[in-house]
Parts: sequence; C-alpha cells; structure tokens
Amino acid sequence: MLKLASQPLSNLQLELLHLYETGISDKHLLELKEVIAKFLFEKAFDQADEIWEEKGYNSDTIQDWLNKD
Repeated sequence: MLKLASQPLSNLQLELLHLYETGISDKHLLELKEVIAKFLFEKAFDQADEIWEEKGYNSDTIQDWLNKD
C-alpha cells in the first residue's frame, strides 16, 4: 500500500515536479543528473574544506594518518 507523505513537498521536489510537467528528453535528463551530481559534490567538498580548516589539518596530518599502524 502506498503511504502518502505527511509533510509538504520541499522546494526541490516542487521544482522537479515542474520539470515532469514539461517533459524532458532522456538526453536532457542525463545532463540534469550530471549537473545535480556536480552541484552536490561541490557542496560536500566545500563542507569538507571547512571541517579541514576548523580542525587545522594539513599535508602533515595526511602523512601521519598514512603512517599509522
């Protein structure tokens, strides 16, 4: 049985639904998936950079990690 969400749709979900209304070719869908993946990767990378700086990590930190037994 299908369970309906009890929360309203997010802004992202609404925007994607608008895309479904217009129809999109498989080629464009693949391009869109690549754009979304790149966007999410960049956000994760930026967040990792922030954590890296907060913790004071540097290239010596990496070498220490690699040389641990």
